[in-house]
Amino acid sequence: MDYEERVRLGLAELGIPPALVRNRRLPLCTEAQGLVVVEIDIHGREHRLVPPAAEAWKKMKTAASEAGIEMQIVSAFRSFDRQCEIIREKIAAGQTIEQIVSASAPPGYSEHHTGRAVDIGGSADDPLEEDFEQTPAYAWLVHNAALYGFFLSFPRNNVYGYQYEPWHWIYRKS
Repeated sequence: MDYEERVRLGLAELGIPPALVRNRRLPLCTEAQGLVVVEIDIHGREHRLVPPAAEAWKKMKTAASEAGIEMQIVSAFRSFDRQCEIIREKIAAGQTIEQIVSASAPPGYSEHHTGRAVDIGGSADDPLEEDFEQTPAYAWLVHNAALYGFFLSFPRNNVYGYQYEPWHWIYRKS
């Protein structure tokens, strides 16, 4: 089965209407191959990225550290199957599909699948909350991340209809 068929079946299983994806013009995000461990957090979780994004992350994190800014990866590569699990957990907790997909990408459409996206915190335990925008790490990222090829994916009122995520950045250089 090809990836697009896998995505179609996964969305159907979760009750995510294809029209929701079409109407929001969500780009399909295929799963990365050849990932490397870029960071291991205090809980022993490995965070993996594709090699160019991993190298850029290391350089960016070093530059931030030299400026007195601490940043950690809270989340990086996430598989299609893990994204399905996250959606199932939210459904089991009583959230509607509309609530879920305002904050979490449907499986097959998460930038985390690409191995180029990182959720960033001042520490690995930071919650992914909007008030991250008030931190020195966010201020540093706004002024410096593009120098390393990282860009904020979901600003306020983004075209995909996702909630504002000041912690979610993607590497866009190759």
